[in-house]
Amino acid sequence: MTLDRREILRLAGVGCAALAAGVRPADAELAPSPASADSWAVLMDTVACIGCRKCEWACNVENRLSDAPASTFDNLKVVDAPRRPEHDSFTVVNRFRSPADRDHSWTVKLQCMHCADPACASACLVGALAKDQTGPVTYDAWKCIGCRYCMVACPFQIPAYEYNKPVQPQVRKCTFCAPRLAEGRSPACVAICPNEALTFGRRQVVLDAAHTRIQASPGRYFPHVYGESEAGGTSWLYLAPVEFAYTGLPALDDEPIPHHTERIQHAIFKSFVPPLALYGVLGLVMHALRGDNGHQENTSG
Repeated sequence: MTLDRREILRLAGVGCAALAAGVRPADAELAPSPASADSWAVLMDTVACIGCRKCEWACNVENRLSDAPASTFDNLKVVDAPRRPEHDSFTVVNRFRSPADRDHSWTVKLQCMHCADPACASACLVGALAKDQTGPVTYDAWKCIGCRYCMVACPFQIPAYEYNKPVQPQVRKCTFCAPRLAEGRSPACVAICPNEALTFGRRQVVLDAAHTRIQASPGRYFPHVYGESEAGGTSWLYLAPVEFAYTGLPALDDEPIPHHTERIQHAIFKSFVPPLALYGVLGLVMHALRGDNGHQENTSG
């Protein structure tokens, strides 16, 4: 189909209007969301955890991550080597030992923390990652452009990329079993835990329970709930028998991670992307005008 100058100008006008309507202030889009007392949360008690890996198996089955048989998760030696969640394993359990007493150990379950103000969602340019008001940080594969900025932004190094898929690879991470939550059920890992090391409930209720445990057994727990305020608060909370420097969890201040990055990101994209898009439309118009003028000159000569 051939377009004349008038049609191209009309389409250019529509494009400019769409750009103007579609470009919104980034500061308004990415306003911080404080941790909600009514959102769902899970308390991970590293003292109660026995490192059985049943949570890993339940997660694998619930999310259909691999065809590994249940017996694969009976191997408990793997918890002694530090592991991180991957595209085909949304949660892992690692063992840590006391520097002073190697016989004293504790196991820590790692997965997406589902931050109240997630850095991954803030870094995503197309809104593929978003914080649901009920707690989960969700992922929309249809929106994802594969830039992997979320992987760089996450302070917990959780999002994983399907490098093994040459066609339509996705960013993968724990979903907080969002479909189960919508049905009124607890996450699969919580439901299967045999030692009640995982406690599921409303965030404030779970927090209160964590502080009650600390007060009831001051010698059993380090007096801090990790995730209560770190990075602005997370949906996964932790108790440990030692300082959290010995649990594999990063030391973070109370300010949400996006507050550190959005000042730079917004300054760049608010001022840079819209002009680039408009310049592209203007270039199309100029090309059409040049082509039309050249056609007129040739026919008159």
